[in-house]
Amino acid sequence: MAEIILDVQNLGKRYGSLVAVDGISFQVYRQEVFGILGPNGAGKTTTLEMIETLREMDSGTAVLNGIDVRKDPQRIKQSIGVQLQSSSFFDKLSLTELLILFGELYGRKADATDLLSAVELQDKAKARVNELSGGQKQRFSIAAALVNDPVVLFLDEPTTGLDPQARRHLWEVIRVIRNDGKTIVLTTHYMEEAEELCDRVAIMDYGKIVAMAPPQELISRLLASGFTKQRAERLATLEDVFLNLTGHSLREEQ
Repeated sequence: MAEIILDVQNLGKRYGSLVAVDGISFQVYRQEVFGILGPNGAGKTTTLEMIETLREMDSGTAVLNGIDVRKDPQRIKQSIGVQLQSSSFFDKLSLTELLILFGELYGRKADATDLLSAVELQDKAKARVNELSGGQKQRFSIAAALVNDPVVLFLDEPTTGLDPQARRHLWEVIRVIRNDGKTIVLTTHYMEEAEELCDRVAIMDYGKIVAMAPPQELISRLLASGFTKQRAERLATLEDVFLNLTGHSLREEQ
């Protein structure tokens, strides 16, 4: 059986009368890409923030790589990487200098060249963050989250705001990181992205997990229930037209 790297049991968070996270339980396996999906306000961000030690738990437990999140938050911070949807970096330092600085904060000697190569930004080593395109900034934020060689990498809507080429290119970066041995937990509003990247997904609504399984299994269950679309499935989408006309190769702003 696959090794459990993250075990969450009966996790809960309440704000007055509002139950943001309602006693949810799930497990994530080593070297898995696990997606947490849900509409705005479903509780997915609060869930991740509690696991990341950014928000206090009201009830339940989370154990990451054998470490109790509530009892030893400092060790958890040393064991995870967090890429936020919106990140701010010192704008006077180069990418290499930033990664070295982040390494020092963890008491590590960061290999900036390897980190930049992992996200295909080695040619931007001397550039500053404000000189990067949107896709490059997202990839750099992932490199920064990898500085401490985390056991689990958390990605919060990593491709929001990216064009189709940049989004698909980032998918490949995420696949490479997983294939290198990392476990990844991500949130996304793009269902195609979840289908492409995730081994399993948990769908949240009103603070509860309403379904959890591999994407294709969830689709098969829906079809087996007799579900049919009101209109015939199109053989192509506008995104397919866009990519066919402009190509799949990544365009970077200079």
